[in-house]
Amino acid sequence: MKVVSSLKSLKKRDLNNKLVKRRGKLYVINKKNPRMKARQG
Repeated sequence: MKVVSSLKSLKKRDLNNKLVKRRGKLYVINKKNPRMKARQG
């Protein structure tokens, strides 16, 4: 899991990436490639 300042650039890195807001934090998750994870906030 990476903690990054900009999730939009990470979202473009893979087609399966999804932006999800959970408990006030933004996450990038990817079911097909579980290594693509990031958090903001």
